[in-house]
Amino acid sequence: MSTAGWPSPQHSSRGSLRRCLDSSAIVGFMAGAAVTIALQQLKGFLGIKKFTKKSDIISVMESVWGNVHHGWNYQTILIGASFLAFLLTTKYIAKKNKKLFWVSAIAPLISVVISTFCVYITRADKQGVAIVKDIKQGINPPSFHLIYWSGPYLAKGFRIGVVAGMVALTEAIAIGRTFAAMKDYQIDGNKEMVALGTMNIVGSMTSCYVATGSFSRSAVNYVAGCKTAVSNVVMAIVVMLTLLLITPLFKYTPNAILASIIINAVVSLVDYETAYLIWKVDKMDFVALLGAFFGVVFASVEYGLLIAVAISLGKILLQVTRPRTALLGNLPRTTIYRNVEQYPEAAKVPGVMIVRVDSAIYFTNSNYVKERILRWLRDEEDQQQEQKLSKTEFLIVELSPVTDID
Repeated sequence: MSTAGWPSPQHSSRGSLRRCLDSSAIVGFMAGAAVTIALQQLKGFLGIKKFTKKSDIISVMESVWGNVHHGWNYQTILIGASFLAFLLTTKYIAKKNKKLFWVSAIAPLISVVISTFCVYITRADKQGVAIVKDIKQGINPPSFHLIYWSGPYLAKGFRIGVVAGMVALTEAIAIGRTFAAMKDYQIDGNKEMVALGTMNIVGSMTSCYVATGSFSRSAVNYVAGCKTAVSNVVMAIVVMLTLLLITPLFKYTPNAILASIIINAVVSLVDYETAYLIWKVDKMDFVALLGAFFGVVFASVEYGLLIAVAISLGKILLQVTRPRTALLGNLPRTTIYRNVEQYPEAAKVPGVMIVRVDSAIYFTNSNYVKERILRWLRDEEDQQQEQKLSKTEFLIVELSPVTDID
């Protein structure tokens, strides 16, 4: 038999982590990452020089309030707050009038140009406003000759590379699936792995930083309205031309405006409406959402991702070991039988109990199914004795939803 079109074992394993995250965990992970990124921008937004390198909310808040008297720069705060208000206003305008989408898209560029010009003419950097300062012009020269394939650091470099690669791939796929869920498209784990590997191999030949999927930059890309990967090509070309030609123009760009742009981008990623809907529909899904959110906010993105996967797997195990069962009744004037809890008008058949099992039956849940049916029989018998009704003589177990029996 031909296996063409079947997923290979490698393909299945590479996408396994992505499939272990349900939609509720993704909503929580995305919101937590957005809050974490916004908190990290407080360094530039408030003009704080000594800021924690940790990402958890407790460390960040300690760093922020520990510098409130002597570390905050109020000129920086004024710049950041003013342009953040401008960016949020343009986003609101674009949301209300779809034809004005370009207003929100061009607002970050306008903000950078105006803020840079204002800092330059007022020399606000002399008043403590943190600026980008000098950026090394040009592109890194080739450094392939600096890669050594032997020596005392080879094993250590290999170990660090494996860990960094796994973390980078995990974050990239999680972030990719987050935005894929928002835009309703699919991502290919194989292509993500190949892309990341290619970028890092080529980048290592020019002493580049380790490349992975950036949540903050992806958020900026998303808010700007980009639809395809062509936006990344355009962005790469613009960055290259900037490094080659116009880096001196960004010397006086305040860090506060960069922080404002990122905060503006990640604010929209906190989907409180979906979170409220999940709370109303499924409390267990909401627990997964909270676990992912608090894991990211109070620990790190990696821990949040781990908690999200653990809760999602726990939910799957719970559903397998405790499958849904339903007591069926007949809808009036029909031959259709439905769950009596969902259809109050459904009437039980006298002397007959009809139970439906909504999951495959394995050794892990067979006892639960048996105990659940026996409990229903006991409850039904007690009710019949109290109301002096006819006893149950027949038990029908509806197994049409059961796809497999161990």
